[in-house]
Amino acid sequence: MVTVFGLGFVGLTTALGFAELGYRVYGVDVDESRMEMLQKGQIPYLEPKLEELLRAHLDRNLFLTRDVETAVHESRYLFYCVGTPCGEGGTADLSCLLAAIDSSVQAVEDERFRILVIKSTVPPSTTEEIVRPYLEEICKEKAGQFGLANNPEFLREGHCWEDFIHADRIVVGCQEERGRQMLSELYAPMKVPVFCVSPSTGEFIKYLSNTLLATLISYSNEMAQVADAFGDIEVAKAFQILHMDKRWGGCGMTSYVYPGCGYGGYCLPKDTCALLAASARKGFEPPILREVIETNRKRPSVMAGKVVQGLKEGAVVGILGLSFKPGSDDVRDTAAASLIREICRMGNYQIAAYDPEARETFAAAYPQLPVQYLPSVEAVYEEADVIAVATAWEEFGKVWSLGEKRIVDCRYMSGKIDDGQDLHESRTRR
Repeated sequence: MVTVFGLGFVGLTTALGFAELGYRVYGVDVDESRMEMLQKGQIPYLEPKLEELLRAHLDRNLFLTRDVETAVHESRYLFYCVGTPCGEGGTADLSCLLAAIDSSVQAVEDERFRILVIKSTVPPSTTEEIVRPYLEEICKEKAGQFGLANNPEFLREGHCWEDFIHADRIVVGCQEERGRQMLSELYAPMKVPVFCVSPSTGEFIKYLSNTLLATLISYSNEMAQVADAFGDIEVAKAFQILHMDKRWGGCGMTSYVYPGCGYGGYCLPKDTCALLAASARKGFEPPILREVIETNRKRPSVMAGKVVQGLKEGAVVGILGLSFKPGSDDVRDTAAASLIREICRMGNYQIAAYDPEARETFAAAYPQLPVQYLPSVEAVYEEADVIAVATAWEEFGKVWSLGEKRIVDCRYMSGKIDDGQDLHESRTRR
């Protein structure tokens, strides 16, 4: 019934989700090492529940294959979950998406109707102005056999399965009534509201979500810098008390209204840049988004300045945390890398670092950074002259009990409100 192209966080979650719903699913990925690992029932990144579900569904409801022809022949729904990384000038690079569409439609040999569903994040107007003309060009007389839709995802790393299987809404951006009906039927077992909108509206909703989160984070970081300028302001307490406003309604969005090192990971940096670039091409450059990006770009330098203040040349700086968020081993655009770069730019300092999950992925992604990797919080504390907390892993909370060394709390983990309540929720959710 369903074929999913691309088996990263989004693609594998999508494939397993449809398998859990009882559909027969094919999974395709061009990365041979990833496919080999998945075939063994293992996943190549840290994400709760997915490995357990993979082992439950592999070769039952979920079939991994490099045979595009077989996968496409069996399926009515073709989902594209391939990367759309940041390209030249901040634009979304669509090359992998177009290549996946090309290979799949060229494999079709019958006249059955299929719906091509773009789950990859693409800027507004991409489906209608780029993908549809491309599809018509490569298919020519067969173009009428394919419906075209986008179906944005709203998954958080560390919560992918929960966010898919207990989704709060499904967005379908599709012009054709047949495609809308097919996707509504596909998602019907989930008993979740399905909103059918125009393709550009569907694309825009995804960027609306991610750029709002980026804006909340940059706003919080800028306000923390304002507080530093005044001095004698307990920043962590101030933000936690802000969250108590009943107008928030106890929602999880407050976790993004909290200062730190800046947003990172795969989605927020590239999507904010992509929307700014796409909008500028249409004739309007949104000043708020431009400043959100600039504030985020400067944040590691601000935090690095705090770390090296008063340090002698050759001193050892301890870095606690390398992943872009706790509960993940993802180091793409991680603030820790930017922080280390800035510290090294500011002087001849040595770097000693620890992360409970991301050491190997960080070392592979940033081989040029001069980092000594240590096995524990205690080892970093012993080695370092000053310690910077760069990721809010819960276990890092003990560093304040190890002695009197200076600790720069880049994630504002140590703040307490007056009744002694810990700030754990705000500091760890993103």
